[in-house]
Amino acid sequence: HRAALAIMTTDTAVKERACELSCQGGVITLGGMAKGSGMIHPNMGTMLGFLTTDANIAAEELQRILREAVDESFNMVTVDGDTSTNDMVLFLANGASGMTLSGEDLFNFEKMVKSLCVQLAQDIVRDGEGASKFMEVTVSGAKTKEAARKIAKSICGSSLVKTALFGEDANWGRIFTAAGYAGAEFDPGLVDIFLGDLIVAQAGIGVAFSEEKAKGILSLRDVHIRLNLHLGEEHATAWGCDLTHEYVTINGSYRS
Repeated sequence: HRAALAIMTTDTAVKERACELSCQGGVITLGGMAKGSGMIHPNMGTMLGFLTTDANIAAEELQRILREAVDESFNMVTVDGDTSTNDMVLFLANGASGMTLSGEDLFNFEKMVKSLCVQLAQDIVRDGEGASKFMEVTVSGAKTKEAARKIAKSICGSSLVKTALFGEDANWGRIFTAAGYAGAEFDPGLVDIFLGDLIVAQAGIGVAFSEEKAKGILSLRDVHIRLNLHLGEEHATAWGCDLTHEYVTINGSYRS
């Protein structure tokens, strides 16, 4: 806990998680902590992450598991679109449990690592500098995983989407535009857009919806935006936050 406190900068909350996995030979423990609040953008800008486990696992296997987990977690968040050279996620295994993982145990361990990384990544976004809202963007129906990731990350990183979220403005055109410049191929005439469970655009065209209900959805602390591209079976999720006056205040006079 003291280490998690020591690495904080503009963070307002400690980011640490721990979990256990029951295996055939006993229990495996996994712990993690992270630091990050501002200058956060996919590719882990200005964040530090440390994972530890007592599993007996080879370095090469640990690297593979970590890389796959990071691609689905830390590399799918953004706070403000700014990156830095100072970012790292480190995974340490001391083998103290004496258990070597294989088969179903290894599969479940990989799932646990990914889940913990997602939780820490979300903790970073929730603690984004000046943030008042947490945004989850899910893109489904994509041809490729990479296309789904690009679009989800583009929407989360859009300053216009983020300010609309702050202002509780159901401007779905900003979401559509951010998807359009993501660099992923899709057919605009097929896309459905949802704010929570409220559909605001269908087959690329706006539909009549309750502005009052939309504002109610956008007034929540957690807002879920969904797009269905209707092109394939792949999907991806990214996480971000709104852009507020407080963010400008913090960064208008901050040096490190």
